[in-house]
Amino acid sequence: MSLTNCRFYEEKFPEIDSFVMVNVKQIAEMGAYVKLLEYDNIDGMILLSELSRRRIRSIQKLIRVGRNEVVVVLRVDKEKGYIDLSKRRVSPEDIIKCEERYNKGKMVHSIMRHVAEKTTTPIEDLYRDIGWPLNKKYGHAVDAFKLSITNPDVWNEATFKNDTIRDELQSYIAKRLTPQPTKVRSDVEVTCFGYEGIDAVKNALRCAEAKTTEETQVKVKLVSPPLYVLTCQTLDKHAGITTLEGAIKEIESNIRAAGGSCVVKMAPKAVTENDDAELQALMDKRERENQEVSGDEDESESDEGVVAVDT
Repeated sequence: MSLTNCRFYEEKFPEIDSFVMVNVKQIAEMGAYVKLLEYDNIDGMILLSELSRRRIRSIQKLIRVGRNEVVVVLRVDKEKGYIDLSKRRVSPEDIIKCEERYNKGKMVHSIMRHVAEKTTTPIEDLYRDIGWPLNKKYGHAVDAFKLSITNPDVWNEATFKNDTIRDELQSYIAKRLTPQPTKVRSDVEVTCFGYEGIDAVKNALRCAEAKTTEETQVKVKLVSPPLYVLTCQTLDKHAGITTLEGAIKEIESNIRAAGGSCVVKMAPKAVTENDDAELQALMDKRERENQEVSGDEDESESDEGVVAVDT
């Protein structure tokens, strides 16, 4: 029994009419020889007549060695190990569903392989005791793994031969599958040159911060007058973008009522650490430039119509 190789599912062979992910190994006159990736790389074949609904002018344009393909199972001979497959009977919707399931299976397999190596336990034993029972109960083991981070009752469906396997599995799942917050950011220029312009800008920015929710905290930071950065951390990127869009609307309505303006320089979007580094470099540059300004310059000239908001 292999330490790290095993099929994804309890059944050794796929069912007829099911969709499976294969890797193309060889192209011959009769068709293409493939390996079924979810079934421990057992052999299958796509007959030439099942490659395309159209007349085949060049087989190389339809299928290539080394490429993964979604196919449907036509026939299974369990005794001889023959599996006939079709590419031409697969719709775009079938491809999306199969790819989603395959990616889930690949994630589970990666976790199982890690635990197998760390605990020197054959991977098929882990699937039999943990993975396959969770598939039955929760539809897919990866959904059970994610749920287990907050609900340990999930493990009532599994069998652990020892505490080492349980501890290694739980710690690795927490490391791989715990949702990581996304940072969403937007850049805006806010100005108001009226008599109470400073107070108007400050009020508008505080209204933006008031859009904070229990899941998403909105923060406003001054880069350099009149440029401000709005940010929030969230587990749901789309919710974060929506929150910042609402915050910007608050700024626009409040500052316009006071005779000022708000210009969106960068619409809300998810940002990376590299984006943050670039922003910090810009802020450092602006700070150095401000320090180089003569100290006896009239303060009201440099601050006219803009203000930093307390965060």
